[in-house]
Amino acid sequence: MSRVLVGVKRVIDYAVKIRVKPDHSGVVTDGVKHSMNPFCEIAVEEAVKLKEKKFIKEVVAVSCGPTQVTETIRTALAMGCDRGIHVEVSGKDYEAMGPLQISKIFAALAKKEEASLVILGKQAIDDDCNQTGQMTAALLDWPQGTFASEVTIDGEKVKVVREIDGGLETIKISMPAVLTADLRLNTPRYATLPNIMKAKKKKIATMKPADLGVDMVSRVEVLRVDEPPTRLAGVKVETVDDLVAKLKANGTI
Repeated sequence: MSRVLVGVKRVIDYAVKIRVKPDHSGVVTDGVKHSMNPFCEIAVEEAVKLKEKKFIKEVVAVSCGPTQVTETIRTALAMGCDRGIHVEVSGKDYEAMGPLQISKIFAALAKKEEASLVILGKQAIDDDCNQTGQMTAALLDWPQGTFASEVTIDGEKVKVVREIDGGLETIKISMPAVLTADLRLNTPRYATLPNIMKAKKKKIATMKPADLGVDMVSRVEVLRVDEPPTRLAGVKVETVDDLVAKLKANGTI
């Protein structure tokens, strides 16, 4: 086993209050703090831990977007990744970019880099799609271990403990494979100052989707983005009969 590709997405920081644009075309991103998607941080940590255990030789951080995503790649390099790949996407292509386009990029890179594993966060906290890992595996025709809470390498096999609705499911898949990281897989390390300085010297290759033969045309159009409705105050009732009457009056039952 030699190489792992790990996805790192630049998103609006989880602590920032999201604001919808006045024209309802999307959310405000200008002048807003961004950081690495938390699930991508977990994916990076798992990839680096596999390298520390000598299961792999190289961890490559990949991000798609405008120039600003190089900051996110640098964070991944400071956490322990060896090098980065920035796939430049800007303008309308970036605004319309979705899981399918990202999956095509990762599938092409996995073949080009001859990766043994692709590790992604299970979802991003901005769009909550939870689709990129599954689509990447389908495009590559590779096994997938999604919602991973534990990963164990055994030769050319990967044992994955998955979080499912009913509890936990344990599967064993062959490499090459695609994994997606769930919340309880690990606790990401902080990038130390010495490692941040070292990361500045690590290489980040830049390419465009066309270099990988990827079509960025989106089949999805966002018609409108709205704030969630304000939650109404609750009402206290004295008896079960009052509750049933209230529910009937509201048309709930």
